[in-house]
Amino acid sequence: MFDQREKLALFIDGANLYATSKNLGFDIDYKKMLTWFQRQSYVLRAYYYTALIEDNEYSSIRPLIDWLDYNGYRVVTKPAKEFTDPSGRRKIKGNMDIELAIDAMELVETVDHFVLFSGDGDFRSLVEALQRKGRKVSVVSTLTSSPPMVSDDLRRQADHFIDIVTLRGEIGRNPAEREARMARRAEVESEEDDY
Repeated sequence: MFDQREKLALFIDGANLYATSKNLGFDIDYKKMLTWFQRQSYVLRAYYYTALIEDNEYSSIRPLIDWLDYNGYRVVTKPAKEFTDPSGRRKIKGNMDIELAIDAMELVETVDHFVLFSGDGDFRSLVEALQRKGRKVSVVSTLTSSPPMVSDDLRRQADHFIDIVTLRGEIGRNPAEREARMARRAEVESEEDDY
């Protein structure tokens, strides 16, 4: 599927990948993921797209964004829009599809193989456009969840579909690390409450 001679670019729809990995019950280790793809081929770029809620002083995603930014990923963010739906519920919208599509098309003359981490069917047209330019596109998502996290149209359009479950051992965080991190976080919060 991957060729060492290819220039590879990773395009990660952050919200979609988070929902997929959460649904499957594992965390992504982004360092392991980048290293794994670098062993498969020459990774020219690795992009991570997410919308951020600006009114929060602290966002739970901020440490991840900062880490990615300093460790080989190009992070693309924009402010999320907040609105109230007709039933009065507060909703947040932060679609990054256009930014991802523009960045991919700008690299079409340089990249041989695009790896899209998303199951969003809206990307089918982008995949088709990249293929018309002679580029390979692999889509990473899952069919394992119920319902599947990948659009059937997107999966059919891709040159390759990679079920993220098959990469779990290569890119998943060790569950013991998460438990230790959560215990440290609880300990710090407990110490802060004592002051």
